[in-house]
Amino acid sequence: MEITSAIIQTNIEKAKKGDQVAFTFLLDFYWNEVYGFMIKRTENETDTEDIAIETFAKAFDKITTYNAEYGFNTWLIAIAKNVHIDMLRKKKSSLFVDNTDDSNYANSIADDSPTAEDELIIEQNLAQLLLCIKELKPAYQEVIQMRYFQEMSYQEIADQLEEPLNNIKIKLLRGKKLLAEIIKKK
Repeated sequence: MEITSAIIQTNIEKAKKGDQVAFTFLLDFYWNEVYGFMIKRTENETDTEDIAIETFAKAFDKITTYNAEYGFNTWLIAIAKNVHIDMLRKKKSSLFVDNTDDSNYANSIADDSPTAEDELIIEQNLAQLLLCIKELKPAYQEVIQMRYFQEMSYQEIADQLEEPLNNIKIKLLRGKKLLAEIIKKK
């Protein structure tokens, strides 16, 4: 079946009204284009997957601002470029070290190993996070647990759950959004 621009426009309009099936259609239809564009720029599959997922998350959050005079794919690519730039800025700022005075540099490096208090805070935060995760539907709990606690790749999760890769990405995206809402309420 050939996808026409009318079908795409219909799904965009439905997505603007919050239709989850339309979101899924648009993600499936444009995923390879966004992913392919970004893999050429990043040359890193993990970064590209993260950028693509964040691109669709931002696009769906701001879909009501989409201007139909421009191609939807062009809009998505512009978002992807901005997400990539943000990622590069974050990486650059975390790598920046001011070493203008090399003589005291070795003495100025702080011990970044966690103190007993830090470890207690981390444990408490983890316990709170786990309680928040338990408020999610089981399907979201499962993919979040597999991705972030077992550190499985998206493909490994898809294989284990015997679901399409894009379904896993959507579940993770929705699960993270719902989890963020739960955390904000606490």
